[in-house]
Amino acid sequence: MENVLRPLIVVGSSVLLTLALGWATDRLLRKADERNPDSPLWELLRRGRIPYQLVLCAALLRGSYDQAQLSPEHHTGIGRGLTLVLIGSAAWLVIRIAAAVVETSYSRYARVHRDAARVRRVRTQVELIMRVVSAVVIVMAIASMLLTFPAMRAAGASLLASAGIVGIVAGVAAQSTLSNLFAGLQIAFGDMVRIGDTVVVDGEWGTVDEITLTFLTVRTWDERRITMPVSYFTSKPFENWSRGTPQMTGTVYWYLDHSAPVGAMREKLRDILRTCPAWDGRAAGLQVTDTTPNTVQVRALVTAKDADDIWTVRVTVREQMISWLSEEHPYALPRVNTSDAVLPPYRVPSPDRASLRKAYEFPRTGRG
Repeated sequence: MENVLRPLIVVGSSVLLTLALGWATDRLLRKADERNPDSPLWELLRRGRIPYQLVLCAALLRGSYDQAQLSPEHHTGIGRGLTLVLIGSAAWLVIRIAAAVVETSYSRYARVHRDAARVRRVRTQVELIMRVVSAVVIVMAIASMLLTFPAMRAAGASLLASAGIVGIVAGVAAQSTLSNLFAGLQIAFGDMVRIGDTVVVDGEWGTVDEITLTFLTVRTWDERRITMPVSYFTSKPFENWSRGTPQMTGTVYWYLDHSAPVGAMREKLRDILRTCPAWDGRAAGLQVTDTTPNTVQVRALVTAKDADDIWTVRVTVREQMISWLSEEHPYALPRVNTSDAVLPPYRVPSPDRASLRKAYEFPRTGRG
């Protein structure tokens, strides 16, 4: 009877104590969250309930398993299994706690600072730091799990002895991967490009959607995703429209007839911009910038607060100006001449010397 009750008491008490501690901790976190609604820390910490209970249960079972006296022949295997579960759940819990702390810090920073560029920079750094922390914790957890096996501990000396050669070989073999890794760190802390920045890469205009330690994703205006290695942004030039202030100046071109009313177009441009909410009112202008035998090139300069608004202003100005010209000044639109060519005036050919000699000799011969 004792052989049956002892394991049930040990295992049951460990499970019940785990559930009781988990429930009590969750209640405390919930009350803390209700008292501090402005801080997301307590709500984020509640997401670690499962790894927290796994850590408690594995620790209690690992410490009291000897008292249960269950399956003595499998004592070593079960003990090692509980140790592996404890290490894995502890790593999971550490990652959840680190994510909660980092996310809370970012939320506080975003509420205090109104500068969108600085907030995007901190967001990029926070996400990359979280990825590094997660990778380090996972590697350490895997290493700790391997060290629980005696065979792995015995092989540790030989692995450390050959670590230099292995490191050199791995560095040569993974040269591109390591370059991307260091490029990701350079982007995170060098403030070259941030999540949410508007960039132009290889002629494609889009917004930075994701940055990792090895690749960067750009979401284009037509919802495509362009994935590029982060080393590209540290080795080649690219346009970052969000660098510094997001204000932008855009251009609109028309190719018109030489008789186009440029002065009236300037007045119409001002009328269009007054009714365009995306125009920020900083600057506007219209000039003739080039001429060809058939057309003139007219350029309008407009401004807006960011890349999205400058696109709206440009298409609005282009469309409304063309509609106004076609209705009010259709002669200003470029056209192809299809009428007959005008010939030069008729000229009588000058007489040559032989015809003049004949004209003078004929009357003389008649008088003779």
